[in-house]
Amino acid sequence: MRNIVVLDAPSNLGLRPPAPGTVPGCYKLAGALREQRIVQRLGALEGGVVVPPRYDRGDWQEGDGVFNAAAIATYTRALADRVERHVRVGDLPVVLGGDCSIQLGASLALRRIGRFGLAAIDGSADFRHAGNSDRIGAAGGEELAIATGRGQDDLSDIEGLKPYLRDEDLRLFGIRDYDTDRDELASLKIPTTTVGELRTWGADAIARATLGTLELPHLDGFWVHLDADSLDPAVMPAVDSPDPDGLLPDELLALLRPLVRSPHCVGLNVTIYDPDLDPDGTAGALLADLIVAAFAES
Repeated sequence: MRNIVVLDAPSNLGLRPPAPGTVPGCYKLAGALREQRIVQRLGALEGGVVVPPRYDRGDWQEGDGVFNAAAIATYTRALADRVERHVRVGDLPVVLGGDCSIQLGASLALRRIGRFGLAAIDGSADFRHAGNSDRIGAAGGEELAIATGRGQDDLSDIEGLKPYLRDEDLRLFGIRDYDTDRDELASLKIPTTTVGELRTWGADAIARATLGTLELPHLDGFWVHLDADSLDPAVMPAVDSPDPDGLLPDELLALLRPLVRSPHCVGLNVTIYDPDLDPDGTAGALLADLIVAAFAES
């Protein structure tokens, strides 16, 4: 196995405030998983932290585009520098977020290196853009649209590398069967597998079949994006959008394990878990257990 390197990316810049005068608590995700001894349990090396800019939306209003955009662009470059360095030397970075906008850092890093795929396990597609919504603002719900070039240029065309990901190189898992983005994704030929479809065909079988489409010569590898809201809120209530009918822990593990253990997987990021919404820490313990089990020898 390659060296696993745990790197903290505690940015909450891409989420709306949960209440006036507060900031999203997902920036505490990394600290909470470290309290679960995730570094030691993974046998990982220490990658340190990429410190985000201050969360400050200023006088932003609806219609102004993505809030915190300049800060997110700055952070994306900084995180990309760190991820790129690890991928180039053959490490396998495990990036602890943060909200889903941190995925832009990985996508930019990989675009600098070559052509990579993305396997996204997420309760929603995070594909909001100006062509399908009038509520552009929170990059944490827009990062896949931004990464595929469907966003304002200061985020989608950093370093002139737009798009960071090609539509045909995306694979989405775990979106709810009632997700309204499914029609648009289908029209773009972006493969999606809903929770219901995972249960019909089996999560392990779906993951292994997907590897056959990602382990191809034209791709230099693929990244895995894991959003905690892919889990059902009965077991993972500590997210900003706890939508019903999500994955159960065994289903997520069966899906995640073949992906991260593939020799073509170049990294994993974990997002959205909010310790402020998990006072007894049980949801965080579950998330840490699942990540550790995914990498463990079966």
